Amino acid sequence: MFSFNNITTAIDEFLNSVLPAQGALIVECVLVALCAVLAYVTLAIVMIFMERKVCAAFQCRLGPMRVGYWGLLQVFADVFKMLIKEIISINRSDRVLYNLAPYLVVMSSVLTFSCLPFASGLQVLDFNIGVFFIMAASSFGVLGILLAGWSSNNKYSMIGAVRSGAQMISYELSIGLCILVVVILSGTMQISELVDMQRSGWFIFRGHIPAFIAFIIYLIAGNAETNRAPFDLPEAESELTAGFHTEYSGMHFGFFYVAEFMNLFIVAGIASTLFLGGWAPLYITGLDAFNNIMDYIPGIVWFLGKTFFVIWLLMWVRWTFPRMRIDHVVSLEWKYLIPIGLVNLLIMTLCVVMGWTF
Repeated sequence: MFSFNNITTAIDEFLNSVLPAQGALIVECVLVALCAVLAYVTLAIVMIFMERKVCAAFQCRLGPMRVGYWGLLQVFADVFKMLIKEIISINRSDRVLYNLAPYLVVMSSVLTFSCLPFASGLQVLDFNIGVFFIMAASSFGVLGILLAGWSSNNKYSMIGAVRSGAQMISYELSIGLCILVVVILSGTMQISELVDMQRSGWFIFRGHIPAFIAFIIYLIAGNAETNRAPFDLPEAESELTAGFHTEYSGMHFGFFYVAEFMNLFIVAGIASTLFLGGWAPLYITGLDAFNNIMDYIPGIVWFLGKTFFVIWLLMWVRWTFPRMRIDHVVSLEWKYLIPIGLVNLLIMTLCVVMGWTF
């Protein structure tokens, strides 16, 4: 299978041959940052267009069709409109925190996005505690949401921020338990090693029933973590207008909007990495010809294919189920998902200790 390590190594050697070591490092950091931001923005545009078309398909309509062929330029038109809109200042708001909040949300999203392994050798950050770092980087996004609601000096924004904080912090526990199931099964927290270990079989198959249960719980908790229906209580239009970002306009609102879609991609990307093998192809024992054909498919195609499949599942849930009440949302987490997750973690530990995994 093709590896990007050859390309990155060649670029590193070339830069070190023409620049001092410190200068080569700075140039490499700038190039990596540009590539990460470009990929982030490109995938955000794809996600917005996909959301509209999937929503339209479930509602038996066409979706955007006027701007460009099949509505392909509609998102670009919306981005241009957002860029030229005025950013309105709110009276009696905390100006510093009000302006800082959207950047915290985007920073958390971009930092977590950089940890995703798109292919062999195509990963910005790869620590030996990569899973722990992903959980830490994704968790401080809720701080931006809380600051946005509090600094806006709006009761609807404040209620939306409190709801979002309670919901996101609660469901992070279930996400952590599901990730621990995979860590116990694999014995490592490094993202690249997690993917390499799944070359012989994806964890959702090798981990028996506990891995499958963890996958289902992760999808439910991940949907709640991104504040998407049926868990969109923080942005309930009929009750709170737009929730924590009611008072935001222009690109400040655009940051929240883009981060929401990219958080969905991140949740799906982590699911495909931990449970579906990431960029590792599908191998079937004994079918060598089939396995050789699978090797010809680039790893980035495998990763994006699995990720967008999970995204489609989450969009299906959003446009199928009605919004839940806030007490039902909290009860689902604390009365059901956490106890099931703890028992599931214990079962996986027993399976690993007894050697009952593939």
